[in-house]
Amino acid sequence: MLTEIHKTSRMGAALEFLSRYHTDGEDFLNRIVTGDETWVAHVNAETKQQSLAWGHTGSRTLLRKARQTLSSRKLMVTVFWDAQRILLIEFMTRGTTINSEVYCRTLKKLKRAIQNKRRGLLSSGVVLLHDNARPHTAVRTGVVFRKFKWDVFQHPPYSPDLAPDFHLFTAMKKWLGGQHFADDEELKNAVTHWLKSQAASFYARRKW
Repeated sequence: MLTEIHKTSRMGAALEFLSRYHTDGEDFLNRIVTGDETWVAHVNAETKQQSLAWGHTGSRTLLRKARQTLSSRKLMVTVFWDAQRILLIEFMTRGTTINSEVYCRTLKKLKRAIQNKRRGLLSSGVVLLHDNARPHTAVRTGVVFRKFKWDVFQHPPYSPDLAPDFHLFTAMKKWLGGQHFADDEELKNAVTHWLKSQAASFYARRKW
């Protein structure tokens, strides 16, 4: 249950977002870079929709399937994108813990990627939208943001309406459903290809 502090924080973030959009319009939205981390697995269970099959009576029924043994082998992938395209895809070395030091190295790679793929964005001003995980809000991370002169948008706790990964990761996990990958490289290549193959209109369909 949300506390009054959480509700006030969420309301404040929403009002700030609307105010920025009212002032700067599409320019504000086009300056937003968002990203997050998620797990991708070698063996992926089918989604409920994929598990639906036509019964012999012609009616679509949910068939009971033998419980799948899911592979414990998985990789953490960090993805950053804007309204036009994927900016950075980084797979973590297995066993790596994402702390502030690791996240700061990723942010430096993100800055180089923006320089290469989105000329002019750094000078117009990056608006970074990410969640409030501890590495994202650490003192060390804040130093990097100030050095880069990036505008970090407030993301209050328990705010799925501002969750940066909702649209992209939901679609990616749906696509992964039912797929099996033999090794890390096959998984990395498939995920990378899917992310890069999505049209600009896909990334423009932002939740906000």
